[in-house]
Amino acid sequence: MQFRQQALSKLQSPEELDVPVRYARPQGLLALAVTVVVMAAASVWAVTGSVSSTLRAPGILTYGQGSYVLQSPVTGQVTHVLAKEGKRLAAGAPVLKVRTDHGDKVVRAVAAGRVTALVARIGAVVTTGADVATLERVAGTDDPLLAMLYVPADSAATVSVGASVDLAVQSVPTKEYGKLRGRVKAIGRAAQSTQKVTGFLGDKELARQFTKDRAPVAVLVRLERSSRTKSGYAWSTAGGPPFALDSMTPATGAFHLAEQRPIDWLLP
Repeated sequence: MQFRQQALSKLQSPEELDVPVRYARPQGLLALAVTVVVMAAASVWAVTGSVSSTLRAPGILTYGQGSYVLQSPVTGQVTHVLAKEGKRLAAGAPVLKVRTDHGDKVVRAVAAGRVTALVARIGAVVTTGADVATLERVAGTDDPLLAMLYVPADSAATVSVGASVDLAVQSVPTKEYGKLRGRVKAIGRAAQSTQKVTGFLGDKELARQFTKDRAPVAVLVRLERSSRTKSGYAWSTAGGPPFALDSMTPATGAFHLAEQRPIDWLLP
């Protein structure tokens, strides 16, 4: 009977017009207001704001003209090493002396450059065509250093000429002396194979490191000069390292890409 009475009462007042309506609580209204404000602010930022990003790529300091591997034109035993690593040689300068069946022969530099590696040692037997040294081509003593960075081919389109680059140099403690400053000078047109990178660097192992994931695009970076530092180049710190930089030193570059509006990520 009790349930029947409740049902009859429900039928008599189906609209429940006499029952007060409860709206949202003050706490709910506050949460709704905050949500609306946040969404409005996010929308404004997406249209008017900007986000910067960086792209990292490995590379090496160089004089930009590449290196070449010097090979022995004769077979014999090395009796004298006439050059030293790090020294600059003129074209035709003697590098090694090799004793052959037809007398002593001198192995000479093909082009002017700086000796970056000497493979042959006194007493070693070399054959015709064997690698005996690597020389980095250098036109003059005042040639500035550059950085050659190897960017993944699918990311190369995001890099533009003139973009700023910060370089962490392997021989320079970054925490103490900061990063080397530079700007993109040129961007390669095609991806580089291991063979092409080897031909430029004169070092197979380095070439394998730079191409181990996929064929990269070579990006040439001009280092910013400074008369206030010992190295002669600009750094993120005031003075930079208290010593000069050497070519063929590994470095990692961070490209500062063009800023984008967040809304551009949503638009096709």
